[in-house]
Amino acid sequence: MTDGKLLVTPMARNAIRIQYLRSNAAATLPEFIFLSRQDSVPYRVAENGAALEVATPALRACIDREEGHIVFRDSTGRVLLAEQVDGRRVQSVDVQGEYGYGIEQRFESPADEYIFGTGQFQDGYLNIRGLTRRLTQLNTQISIPFILSSKGYGLLWHNYGLTYFNPADNKVILRNMQQAGKSETVEVTTTEGAKREVRRANLFQGTLQVDEAGTYSLLMDVGQSMARKHQVRVDGKPIVEVNNIWLPRTTSFLIDLEAGSHDILVESEAGDKPEVFFRKVTDETVFRSPVADGIDYTVFSGRGDEAIATYRRLTGDAPMMPRWALGYVHCRERFKTQDELLGVAREFRKRELPVDLMVQDWMYWGRYGWNAMKFDEQNYPD
Repeated sequence: MTDGKLLVTPMARNAIRIQYLRSNAAATLPEFIFLSRQDSVPYRVAENGAALEVATPALRACIDREEGHIVFRDSTGRVLLAEQVDGRRVQSVDVQGEYGYGIEQRFESPADEYIFGTGQFQDGYLNIRGLTRRLTQLNTQISIPFILSSKGYGLLWHNYGLTYFNPADNKVILRNMQQAGKSETVEVTTTEGAKREVRRANLFQGTLQVDEAGTYSLLMDVGQSMARKHQVRVDGKPIVEVNNIWLPRTTSFLIDLEAGSHDILVESEAGDKPEVFFRKVTDETVFRSPVADGIDYTVFSGRGDEAIATYRRLTGDAPMMPRWALGYVHCRERFKTQDELLGVAREFRKRELPVDLMVQDWMYWGRYGWNAMKFDEQNYPD
């Protein structure tokens, strides 16, 4: 790309930050991630007719003058990570009247690479190479746009908004079978207190058509802010089968498919409007953010502990939690009275079972109304 400005900033002995901004773009948000004060970094710049190299003691960023893509090498010259040629995308967008850019960066990922990270997800994958994830925050899902590679590098995608990791753009059309699945009666906590309700599952069916055999990444979105069920069958085989009242709205999985048509069946809660997206896994890693000032990422070289140590140093130390928070935390859904909570605490002590924290959780406000942040004295007199 030739219509922008490329900034290469040495951040540490083993970290280099890359920013690509359109020529008329300017940063609109303050710096929330990196500390304002950083140590000075020794570096050198070397150039020839075809390339320019910015090198710190442990990491080199080699920029191809003609194509514009960047190859990252360690101090011995070994390739750690490489942008794809023409793998950079910056497109003007208008979101709710706010002007910005939709961005994407594609990196090469060899077949023998293992990639870890992006935060706390419930899809069960440790190696996420090729896996599609939507990096959103939710009750039990914590997204951190940082990955660590078996090739000896870490990468922080520096964007404050929504990010897709290996986005899947192909969509399976699901049709509601208008056939009720099995029903169950459950106790739930509502704004009016504990209630019993009947839940009936819905079934959605679609056909996944793939042109060639290979490994595919699928992402299922239930269509509501939270999910209670992640259940997907492909060709009659259960692939995802999770029930939990605090599930994120999306789940992802990898599956090997032959060329041709494949039947997909999604069992979903009433009110869900599930969608399934898919992509073929190829030798690449992709980050995409629909709203940004520009492309912005930092590469860290070294073993896992080295990369994490530098990431921690540049972004600030996390304070040590108090000692009691490292012990056993007893939480349930939920204590209904002060006497019940204290009775359980006494029983722990009576049986000499260690416990460091008792969690009341919610609904302690009673007559004062939802989330009143005040204990109802009828059930919690002290």
